[in-house]
Amino acid sequence: MMKIWQTEIDVAIVTERAKHSMSEYLGIEFLEVGEDYLSARMPVNARTKQPLGIMHGGASCVLAETVGSTAAQFCLDQKQFYGVGLDINTNHIRAVKEGFVLAIARPFHLGKSTQVWGIEISNEAKQLVSVTRLTMAVLKKAKS
Repeated sequence: MMKIWQTEIDVAIVTERAKHSMSEYLGIEFLEVGEDYLSARMPVNARTKQPLGIMHGGASCVLAETVGSTAAQFCLDQKQFYGVGLDINTNHIRAVKEGFVLAIARPFHLGKSTQVWGIEISNEAKQLVSVTRLTMAVLKKAKS
């Protein structure tokens, strides 16, 4: 298995990074950093449901992009580079009415100018809820 992390990463670091952001507002909680993945969960509640009483598709996209783009940052030398979302594509497979959903992000490609991530979201019964492909652009930081 290849080493993907280029910057120090653990749950406390990514949790601190997410403070005062949409992910904190929606209740996204980072759970685990693995050798080649990052996972987080999100509650299905009034903040993340649509009027029909099921999880909003946009909330799935927010969770997927949060986990994927956070992971992407830590696969870069953050002193020189940063990543920004370039494209996101989500297929919704199963509705969720309550509880939590779990997202796991793994890279398909970690290149010099782009990264491509796959994010699977499952319900508490471990049933697939959605799959997302997230493409990140890798940009060089401006010299100050």
